[in-house]
Amino acid sequence: MKNILFDLDGTLTDPFLGITRSVAYSLKSFGIEVEDLKTLKRFIGPPLDVSFREYYGMDEKQSWQAVEKYREYFSQKGLYENKLYDGIDAFLQDLVNQGFQLFVCTSKPEVFAKKILDHFSLTKYLTGIYGATLDGRLKNKGDIIACCLQQEQLNHQDCIMVGDRQHDIIGAHQNQIPCIGVLYGYGDLEEFQKYQCDYIVEDLKELKKIIEEWTNAK
Repeated sequence: MKNILFDLDGTLTDPFLGITRSVAYSLKSFGIEVEDLKTLKRFIGPPLDVSFREYYGMDEKQSWQAVEKYREYFSQKGLYENKLYDGIDAFLQDLVNQGFQLFVCTSKPEVFAKKILDHFSLTKYLTGIYGATLDGRLKNKGDIIACCLQQEQLNHQDCIMVGDRQHDIIGAHQNQIPCIGVLYGYGDLEEFQKYQCDYIVEDLKELKKIIEEWTNAK
């Protein structure tokens, strides 16, 4: 059985509005006003507490306070300020029809990931959904992928990761899994090359082709 592990944000859905509005809401509680939401798109992908520390100089305690404020907005509104990338539904259906097992491995809290996937009716295509814990105990992509492999008893040689940021590449490689970087998300060619992404694609058509080539090479 061949297994495909998908990132969520920037890979299956475009979460720009929900995430950036949630971050802006959180920052406002610290007296920081955001004029342009586009400046916050760098929050899409990495663990939130890490981003608050890196981009706003917060200490660990402050960063988790910021995450809690973020979740106030996200859990009520931001969760659904999201949209599917065009063609994703049919793309996943086609993979299932071909006999692939599909999983989601995301740094987003698992409880939110499941609600989003249910909202867009994608859960039916997935064998498993793995995400971060709310307490931050599990948040790094490599650890989340490892959890998926262990819980599902998957052989890393039969798996491939699909994502849009460096964290997907790093996490996949930590688990000896190749990674396909999708340029329609929030990463770019320079980022993918820097972290030695195994394959780079522009769109779903190219993604399908790479998956087929990977399958035939096995």
